[in-house]
Amino acid sequence: MTSAEQTLKSRAGTAQPEHLGHVIFIAAAAAMGGFLFGYDSAVINGAVEAIRSRYDVGSAALAQVIAIALIGCAIGAATAGRMADRIGRIRCMQISAVLFTISAVGSALPFALYDLAFWRIIGGFAIGMASVIGPAYIAEVAPAAYRGRLGSFQQAAIVIGIAISQLVNWGILNAAGGDQRGELLGVEAWQVMLGVMVVPAVLYGLLSFAIPESPRFLISVGRDERAREVLREVEGDTMDLDARVAEIEHAMKSEHKSTFRDLLGGTFFFKPIVWIGIGLSVFQQFVGINVAFYYSSTLWQSVGVDPTESFLYSFTTSIINIIGTVIAMIFVDRIGRRPLALVGSVGMVVGLALEAWAFSYDLVDGKLPATQGWVALVAAHVFVLFFALSWGVVVWVFLGEMFPNRIRAAALGVAAAAQWIANWAITASFPSLADWNLSATYVIYTVFAALSIPFVLRFVKETKGKTLEEMG
Repeated sequence: MTSAEQTLKSRAGTAQPEHLGHVIFIAAAAAMGGFLFGYDSAVINGAVEAIRSRYDVGSAALAQVIAIALIGCAIGAATAGRMADRIGRIRCMQISAVLFTISAVGSALPFALYDLAFWRIIGGFAIGMASVIGPAYIAEVAPAAYRGRLGSFQQAAIVIGIAISQLVNWGILNAAGGDQRGELLGVEAWQVMLGVMVVPAVLYGLLSFAIPESPRFLISVGRDERAREVLREVEGDTMDLDARVAEIEHAMKSEHKSTFRDLLGGTFFFKPIVWIGIGLSVFQQFVGINVAFYYSSTLWQSVGVDPTESFLYSFTTSIINIIGTVIAMIFVDRIGRRPLALVGSVGMVVGLALEAWAFSYDLVDGKLPATQGWVALVAAHVFVLFFALSWGVVVWVFLGEMFPNRIRAAALGVAAAAQWIANWAITASFPSLADWNLSATYVIYTVFAALSIPFVLRFVKETKGKTLEEMG
């Protein structure tokens, strides 16, 4: 290693960038994609029962309309990386913002159920793109000393987006007199809920014009001088820019482009480590977390809660989600990934089991008995809290760290695809399962939460404090 490279590494690890405020602005602007990710994922919660009533559809058809966005998510996530390498990270953000805007307008003004489903696929594609581009861009732009904290902006933006969507839905419902189909601004209230996303979508697009392209992409297309300018913006004039550019070029040339074929091996098609990544993704979804964000208003209304109160409970659940995420961000590097996952699994088992018990009681005058109703409400918040402080964060940390360098990109892609598929399975099945037996549905989620404990103990190794190179 040359003296210039040693100086570079020393400064990258300890020096404050001269324009830290500007770097924070850049990361926050990129994380607006995460905000839209969370907002678009959860905003449908406020429209579920209105869509059921408006189009007179059963639970199975309704579930497909809600879940179909996940097909777009999977396609967007699968194509975003290659697209970003061809046209740039910023251009991908702008395309994503346009798709979010189109989806919001189309979803707010659908002609029929089929085109509402189409607009949701468009929105899902934008979500998939945002889920890949935001973290990649922030990692490439952020100075090394701040990469972890700036990278957490994406997850924080997602949970804030979820919370804001529930707060906006609650405000719109109150403005419409508590009726999801009440008239507001010339359309029904649920249409306004879906249409409001135009505002953050347009803001995201405008912010994308105010931040620089990734130095890594600029170097890959031969724009080294512009890359130096961006590096100077985010890392300061004290950095040896020539050495920094040379380091990035060397890293890009020495990278192994992992492929699907690299994942094959072992007894069961994939290498064991790939199956562990898939298992983490599946367990994260099969505990039923997205039921809390897609269907919570419907769930509470089904057991006799007033619509306005059900929307308020959805918002408070989202606040608990934020609190849990902050707890995870504080402790994930202090106590480790496995301990957090195990604590979260135990807490989720307790919360889900109590919900299953409460929902096993018959309704009295269309409502759960008082005791069971309060237990269900508290237990739902306990479940979300323990998920957020554990599996909501640590799974993504594990997936980013656990795979050997030579297969990391491809393995992460397969694990993420498994997560979208599992998400779709839970989202599409819940309405029909709830119609069959709500308590039994929560027993199923409880079983998966319980099974996640021996899975972590037996198969998942701690990655705290290890370099990526130590993973193989």
